[in-house]
Amino acid sequence: MAQTENKDETVALSQDPHRVRDSGEKDLETAIGREIKALRLQQDITIAELSVLTGLSISMLSKIENGATSASLTTLQLLANALSTPITSFFRRYEENRNAVHTKAGQGVETERAGTRAGHQYNLLGHLGANASGVVVEPYLITLTEESDRFPTFQHDGIEMLYMLEGEVDYRHGDSIYSLRPGDTLFFDADAPHGPEGLVKLPAKYLSIISYPQTS
Repeated sequence: MAQTENKDETVALSQDPHRVRDSGEKDLETAIGREIKALRLQQDITIAELSVLTGLSISMLSKIENGATSASLTTLQLLANALSTPITSFFRRYEENRNAVHTKAGQGVETERAGTRAGHQYNLLGHLGANASGVVVEPYLITLTEESDRFPTFQHDGIEMLYMLEGEVDYRHGDSIYSLRPGDTLFFDADAPHGPEGLVKLPAKYLSIISYPQTS
């Protein structure tokens, strides 16, 4: 049986989940900065090289990329020329729609995933498709019953998180088996073989949230 993590361990988050932007102007500055940085990295240009191409200081470029200053149209035109892109491309992230999906209780779309078996009920709780983050997230509510036959193992791209709601399941990830009870979470690299190894207490329900890079 695999060992669980130390409950006293604390991990510093790379971003503040409660951070808010100051204003609409700040949103625009941040969106422009992110787009400039993304274009620079795509073209494998260092910030020092961009400084030479534009005549702007490294300090100023850093402030622009981090959304810490508002760039003039003249400055944006210099950057657009250096990056061989229309100036309008800098505004793409700001103009993109930010969607939300609200799924009422019991209204998740029942679906079949490749490799599922009888008695494995998958309800897709929402799907955004293409979005500004570059990440696709698929949230499922999975129900396992006595009717479930021999359990498959899955293996796919991305990261997956399970959150146990009801029942008890022995869940395999690679060579390890985890005993999942209500309130337990399992977070793992989905490229390793994984899936329910045994149903201990039925019915069993858990949330499965899968995330992976979206393809263009």
